[in-house]
Amino acid sequence: MPSSTAALHDAEVSPRPSPTPHPAPRQQAAPAAGDASVLFARAAALLPEIAEGAAAREQARELPYALVRRIAEAGLLTFRIPREYGGPGASVRDVIRFVIDLAAVDSNIAQALRPNYGIIDGLLFSGSEQERRHWFPRLLAGDIFGNGGVERGGAHGAISARIRPDGGQFRVSGTKYYSTGALFADWIASIALDEEGRETHFIVPRERAGVELVDDFDTIGQRLTASGTTRFHDAVVRAEEIRPRYIQRDRRNPVTPLFQLFLAAVHAGIARNALHDAVHFARHKARPIRHSSAEKSVDDPYVQETVGQIASQAYAAEATVLRAADAIDAAWADRLADAALTEASVAVAQAQYFAVEAALRAAELAFDVGGASATDRRHNIDRHWRNARTVANHNPRQWKAAASGAWHLKGEGPPTTGLF
Repeated sequence: MPSSTAALHDAEVSPRPSPTPHPAPRQQAAPAAGDASVLFARAAALLPEIAEGAAAREQARELPYALVRRIAEAGLLTFRIPREYGGPGASVRDVIRFVIDLAAVDSNIAQALRPNYGIIDGLLFSGSEQERRHWFPRLLAGDIFGNGGVERGGAHGAISARIRPDGGQFRVSGTKYYSTGALFADWIASIALDEEGRETHFIVPRERAGVELVDDFDTIGQRLTASGTTRFHDAVVRAEEIRPRYIQRDRRNPVTPLFQLFLAAVHAGIARNALHDAVHFARHKARPIRHSSAEKSVDDPYVQETVGQIASQAYAAEATVLRAADAIDAAWADRLADAALTEASVAVAQAQYFAVEAALRAAELAFDVGGASATDRRHNIDRHWRNARTVANHNPRQWKAAASGAWHLKGEGPPTTGLF
């Protein structure tokens, strides 16, 4: 028996893992919001609760399943669903504003929810009416979507997972890593190659037999993004779960800039969170250095100057990211004209470059408001730098600056890949 046939035979006869139950039980979702202001009001009520214990959760590596469920059931994943489908029809700016606010209290949760917003804008960009009617109600009901697309080994972006027809449905086998938010999710979006080597996108429920979610994500930061390994063991994919390829790599689209700006928004939130911790430490923990003229750290001019630097980094990062969001909204308003999409891609690249620098700088400066005790592990101030560093490594910021430079020097647009 040829080796390839033997492998397929083994996959078919070996027992498939049992369904992976969701740790957080479902509750009744809040009524659909008719306006973004309703969602921001719900967020304002929930964010303080998310902030409480975020540092301790990170130290204990405690995945906040229940909090993520509450975010979804509050409708906070549905900003962009149009009103004709029961959503608030909010702007990209509204989404990014919320992501910054969420990342400012827990950057892990913010990044983990990234696939949900990409799926919605993918449907808005090129989804059929049938697909929108199929998936939008699930988001409005509080369902959570995760990702299982990237694999390890081989060339960057290479796919080894395979999908094959099986009667009126399909079977998929393969292993995915960097499965953003998958452990939190009800649905897993992924990609495999069909028998002719073509990319096939699909979404399957987490409880499907043969879908195995492994909590093995091990990085220095963003440890709670629920991004472990996803394995498909000859799992069934139904015909209606196959998705069209929304993003063609030979032309521009509005979804990729949103995905990239999402990461910049996480960085802006990290910078703001570093400011929060620096202020708290200076007010409640720090002591003036012996030769300082101040009796309290908050009166020390160098502590004041340091906090001012952090505040400036956080303020500028947020403003830059929101301005790039406006560029994506402008592209939608211009009916996704290529020139407008190119300008949006450049704006996002510039925002990403600055937001990374701002978050790393703010996270480093946070230690300068105190002495050696600021490095005590119990304060966990280092999580801001670790988180910012980890998000920054998703896409090289040197390429963002180079793409911006090429645009300004030669009018050359960024590459039409998943990084721009």
